[in-house]
Formats: sequence, structure tokens, C-alpha cells
Amino acid sequence: MGNPETTRIALDTVGCKLNQAETQSLAQQFADAGYRLVPPDDGADVYVLNTCTVTHVADGKCRRLLKYARRRNPGALVVAIGCYVQRARQELAQIKGVDLVLDNNQKLDLLPRLEQSGRLSRPADVAGSTRPDFRTRAFIKVQDGCNNFCTYCIVPLVRGREKSRPLEQVLGEISRRVADGYKEVVLTGTEIGSYNDKGIGLTELLRRILEDTGVARLRLSSLQPQEITPELIGLWQDGRLCRHFHLSLQSGNDAVLKRMNRRYTTADYRRAVELIREAVPGVAVTTDVIVGFPGETDDEFKESYNFARQMDFARIHVFTYSPRPGTKAAALPQQVDDKAKRERSRRMLALGRACVRNFRKKFLGKTVMVLWEKETCGVWSGLTDNYIRAHTTSEKDLTNQLLPVELAE
Repeated sequence: MGNPETTRIALDTVGCKLNQAETQSLAQQFADAGYRLVPPDDGADVYVLNTCTVTHVADGKCRRLLKYARRRNPGALVVAIGCYVQRARQELAQIKGVDLVLDNNQKLDLLPRLEQSGRLSRPADVAGSTRPDFRTRAFIKVQDGCNNFCTYCIVPLVRGREKSRPLEQVLGEISRRVADGYKEVVLTGTEIGSYNDKGIGLTELLRRILEDTGVARLRLSSLQPQEITPELIGLWQDGRLCRHFHLSLQSGNDAVLKRMNRRYTTADYRRAVELIREAVPGVAVTTDVIVGFPGETDDEFKESYNFARQMDFARIHVFTYSPRPGTKAAALPQQVDDKAKRERSRRMLALGRACVRNFRKKFLGKTVMVLWEKETCGVWSGLTDNYIRAHTTSEKDLTNQLLPVELAE
């Protein structure tokens, strides 16, 4: 395909931080082999989309991106990989212009598959290759799969059962990313709270990362409330651990939680949040909430809404329930009508916006550390450890700098 030394590879991602971690791993593979990595809209010779299928909205976004990639560059090799392929391989393979589909068991072998099939030829001058442009936040996969089988969730069907990466492998990858210049590491997985490598759980994993690597900031992607323990929270005495807990809620009503097959009650959830806030001043607690789950009555939604309001979250990710093929919830009676779903989503989204505003106001006038990421149209953006997006103007290159900043307005 063209001149091997100028072959341009674009890697695009839809979905969770685990998908982002896997995309970063693929980027590293292509860069190490000497290929040139470019943004998705930069006329790539090969366009790869790491897909998501957690909702019908994600499905639609993946289909649109694949079709757009073909229209944007008719001569490109268009590849779909990941969870959507795992669920509905033929559906994606039949999209006009999609040349190759690989499921979750195949996607990390993408590069050798392309080379062995003759679709790519490895550049002769690897020394002149372009490194992946991910210099601020490294997403590190520590675990994959889930054993919980929540009734609405397709993830166990497309990701499989729980499996953890060996501790030494995780430590080695983090050390390499730190040596490459990354300032923040984000631990990702389907269910990172279930991490277990020969009896070593998440708490010991975090302790070893802090002791054995030079990581400047360490962030966790998502936890369940039943995984919050005093021993785990005690590690946050180390300031390198980000004051940010994404704690999945899904519903603030116990009856709905039971129908979802969640493994906690609202009382359990409240205790977990209280434990976190008592131990970690200034912490951001963010969450996911599903509206319109089958059988959710107006009163159950109101209770869920009020619980979310009482929790005073820093951010709420709102999902409108989407039936997923093969899940138990898809077969439940009393599916909520679309009009009610839209109204509940509107109300929960409005609450989420208020939560963001209220959390940010608490830090006006305070000086915090910001990891600056990128500049767009003269404005720099970066993140605090407690997940506040900060902006500033500067004539200096702030990329990948961790600097004290006063949050002024």
C-alpha cells in the first residue's frame, strides 16, 4: 500500500477508557514498527476504529465513523475492531467500504495480520518513525472481563470473564510510559476493583505502583461501591493518587438496583461515598446513572433523581437505557416508552450540569496542580487531579507540564 516509509495509520476510539488503553497499545505497536501515526482526519492510508457496543447510540456512532472514513479517503484501508465486532461481526462487515473486521480476541494482533496478508509492508527505516502522540496521560490496562452479569450490560458477553494482567507486567509497562515522558497513568479495565494476580488485589497493586515506579499522578478509571475499603482509601495519603473516584451508581432506587442485579443498595453506596469524602478532602466523586430501565416507574425515577442530588456528585454521566441483544433486561416486560425516557434523561442531565457547576465553584481562588494537555486556537486546556478542566492562555509551550494554577473564574 503506497510507499511503506510514508504509510499513515489513523487509530480512532469509541467508548470506555479500556478501549482507549488498547488503542494506545496498538499505537505503540505501529510506531515501534516504523509506521507514521496521524489524526483520523489527516488523510490516513489505514483507518482503524476500536468500536463500542454498550448502547445503541454507541453502535450508531461507530457505523457513522466507518462510513465517514471511507467517504473522506476512498483509497484507505478501513478496519473495524473491538466490542461491536464481537457482538455483530456480519453487521459491520456488510457496511460498504469496511475492509476488515477483528473481534476482541483478534484486535491486538492487527499489525501482524495486516503485514502477513500483504496489506502493509514494514518501513525499512524504523529509526525515523513517528512516536505516538500521547505524552500526558497513559491508559494502562490492568484487567479485562466481568463476572457480574448486570441484567442490562452486554460487556460480559463481548469481553468475557474476568482476567487480570500479571503485576510485574503492569509495573513494567508503567515504568516504560514514565520513561517516555507520561506524567499521569490511568488504570483501566472492565472491573478494575476485581484485580487479582495470584492473590494480589487492587490495594496491593496500587501500593506497588507507588513504591516501584516514578509515576507523577495515578488515576483509577472506575470502581464499584462495595470495593471501597478503609485499607484502599488509606493509600490516598500519597498525593500522587488523584482525588477522583468514578463510582458507578446506575440507579438511586433499591428496587431498580435489584432488577439490574447490582451488588449493593443505596445505603451501601452512601456509606462508600462518606468514607471517601472523610479520607480525601477535595475529592471528586463522579458517577453513571441509567434512566428508563425496564419497569422504572415515575416514583422510582424521582427517588433515583433525589438520591443523585443528595450525593452532590462532581459529574453525572447519564445513559438512556438501551436494550442490548442477549441481556436479561432486553426480555423484561414493562419497557419504558421513549417519551418518558427522553424526559427523565433531560432532567438528569440538567442535574448533572448543576453538579459540575457547584463542584467547580468550591475551588475558585484555590491553587491546584494542572497537567496541561493541548492548545487549541490559542487556549491551553488541562486537568486537575480531581478532574476539573482548566483553561488558560500562554505564549509558552505548556504541553505535558504539571504546574500550580490558581482557579480564577
